[in-house]
Amino acid sequence: MKTELKWGVIFSLVALLWLVLEFAVGLHDKYISMHPYLTNLFIIPAVAMMYLAIREKKMSLGGNITFVQALLCGVGVSVIVAILSPATQYLFHKYINPKFFENAINVAISANKLTPEQAAAYFSMKSYMFQASLGAIVAGVITSLIIALIVRTK
Repeated sequence: MKTELKWGVIFSLVALLWLVLEFAVGLHDKYISMHPYLTNLFIIPAVAMMYLAIREKKMSLGGNITFVQALLCGVGVSVIVAILSPATQYLFHKYINPKFFENAINVAISANKLTPEQAAAYFSMKSYMFQASLGAIVAGVITSLIIALIVRTK
């Protein structure tokens, strides 16, 4: 569980840094209309971190790992990330970029993509905390399944 905890914390810190990078390059205000597309590039470091976590687990097991061991490692990392995600979202949206939700709501309404009520419900701290936690579990399990199939040795 030591490996899973370590990589869950690393993953959460990288996710926070990613949010800061998005904010710094203007994806949360000036270029917010591009945010839904470019934010998905986080899949690259996410997959890399999951691979590194499972590889570290494999090395701690003497270089051999079963599919189940690899999968459980990845799921463990995902659970840690899911637990930390609400705090990461809160920290970012409360202290680093408190205008994100306001900007996102305005863009969604002006583009006629959502009604004001829908936009306010979707672009909220509660919604983003939930989405981040659920996303960590779902994406983490899927990624772990794929990586476990690749790295298993037994």
